[in-house]
Amino acid sequence: MKRILFIFLAVWFVFSVVLGIFYFPTGKSDAPTNEMSVLDAIYTRTSIRSYTDKAVEPEKIEQILRAGMSAPTARNQQPWAFVVIDDKAVMTQLADSLPYAKMLASAPVAIVVCGDLSKALEGEGATYWIQDASAATENILLAAHGLGLGAVWTGAYPVMARVKTIRHILGLPSQIIPLNVIPMGYPDEISAPKDKWKRENVRKNNWANAY
Repeated sequence: MKRILFIFLAVWFVFSVVLGIFYFPTGKSDAPTNEMSVLDAIYTRTSIRSYTDKAVEPEKIEQILRAGMSAPTARNQQPWAFVVIDDKAVMTQLADSLPYAKMLASAPVAIVVCGDLSKALEGEGATYWIQDASAATENILLAAHGLGLGAVWTGAYPVMARVKTIRHILGLPSQIIPLNVIPMGYPDEISAPKDKWKRENVRKNNWANAY
């Protein structure tokens, strides 16, 4: 009787394990995804200035913002702020006011990358916010491309006329400086990436030594 009970329990255990594997997955999946590799995103990213009417999903916008906030930052100050714009009236006002951001009028969404001076370092490192916000910007551009979107970096700071315009339209407080405006959406154009590799731009160990 004990032998039969042991065999029954062993069979039940094996059955339970198999049932757990096939009917209660752990969350891991071998299914292929549409996400491209980091190097593919870097090598194939290019500026996109024309977009379809398709709205960008909120979850993708959050993924892109998370990517921006994952950028390196001096002493982890994170001296950045982001303004997401999807109001067509605001987009049109910015497009009419900024000379190199006319594509905002047709973009479904834009992200304004700003420096927050209240979080910036003091002294000689005060302007590191520019590097930090620029690193965040590149992450945003790569994430957008990796998610199938097109985007373009349109500069604001240090051209103070553009900074003043963006501040006025968006109601930014004095400690917030707009570094750039990034229109984005699903691409309505095909733009081949440029091969920017130039060996002559690299030196090894000493400026006199070619790479």
